[in-house]
Amino acid sequence: MADSQVTIDSAGPARLAEIALRAAGRPGDWLRLIRYDAGNRWYRRLALSDEAEVWLLSWLPGQSTGFHDHGPSSGAFTVVLGTLAEHSARAGVPEPRGRTLTRGAVRSFGPGYVHDVRNDSADPAVSIHAYGPRLTSMRRFGVSPGGLLLSRVEAGPW
Repeated sequence: MADSQVTIDSAGPARLAEIALRAAGRPGDWLRLIRYDAGNRWYRRLALSDEAEVWLLSWLPGQSTGFHDHGPSSGAFTVVLGTLAEHSARAGVPEPRGRTLTRGAVRSFGPGYVHDVRNDSADPAVSIHAYGPRLTSMRRFGVSPGGLLLSRVEAGPW
């Protein structure tokens, strides 16, 4: 990725999906790096360029992100091992039924997209994420009977 001639502005959701899938197709670059942490979701940045940054994440059963967005960044992720679930929240209301994402599934989104990704299965999972431009902030949301409530803003870099 360091040789990329694409500007930050061109790394929209479709391009980020391509980047995540390309990274997923090279398990020799990331398979040996995977770690699992029972206390917290584990993550490691794999690449950083002017166009995007790529992250490797592991998920033990029950681990989740909680509802969040990626600030001004677009993003995409693909499942490379196991199964994940994603729930989005349109207009601040979490969808009651999410989607199950199996190996090879890819999701992409623009800035401000709010979702919760979790491992609801009994087995570990691994995913690869791409963001562009680089993550600078994330908003975290709590769930109330009326919908989502902003709980905190996190600032990078991570």
